[in-house]
Amino acid sequence: MPPPKPLTVVIVDDEAPARALIREYLEQHADVQVVAECINGLEAVKAANELRPDLLFLDIQMPKLDGFEVLDLIGRDAAGVVFTTAYDDYALRAFEVHAVDYLLKPFGPERFAESLQLARSRISRQQPIPARELLETHRDGSAMDRLLIRDRSHVHVIPVEQIDYVEAQDDYVSIRAAGRSYLKEQTLGELEVQLAAKGFLRIHRRYILNVSRLAKIELSEKDSRVAVLHDKTELPISRSGYVKLRALL
Repeated sequence: MPPPKPLTVVIVDDEAPARALIREYLEQHADVQVVAECINGLEAVKAANELRPDLLFLDIQMPKLDGFEVLDLIGRDAAGVVFTTAYDDYALRAFEVHAVDYLLKPFGPERFAESLQLARSRISRQQPIPARELLETHRDGSAMDRLLIRDRSHVHVIPVEQIDYVEAQDDYVSIRAAGRSYLKEQTLGELEVQLAAKGFLRIHRRYILNVSRLAKIELSEKDSRVAVLHDKTELPISRSGYVKLRALL
């Protein structure tokens, strides 16, 4: 009978001592194989995409992309995640709401082994991390300054002020910014909440508009209205969207 497949693990932390400690603790478990170590969130997204590990030990506070942004980008690929943090009480609240395990630094071998076992159990039951719910609890309605979009192992970072409009496309949204369109796996309703404080308005069931891009509103067929942007793009406006636009303008 062949031996069981090892649990593949990626360690993500910008501090070398923290990575070394996790690696040391994992060496006490013979059926675990560390397949990569990453020093920032961009490397973590690339490793998750290319290696498809069973489990990530993911630091929250990191340069370039933090742990929550990594989770946002890997989404459904996050088979198993154990978050590590030194002091982020706000993040801990999100984890506790959704029963997601985390390691509060500094942690010892006993607590680490307990966390590893919980992760094994979740993975064996094929119980995915509630990524979207966790992110929403963490953000708690707060506005965002940038959108992160994964294109295979590449990450596009788009400042919110560069976005012209967002269009719903089935399970995705199409984000139009700086003359390009990007697809992101997210609902229009989620983005509506996150972008509202940044001058965006949902003008139609399928469209969110950066109001600063609006040049004029025109009548079209059957008394309906369209938003004409500065670049001449035309977007439909629903009746409720027109009421909201009038109130804002």
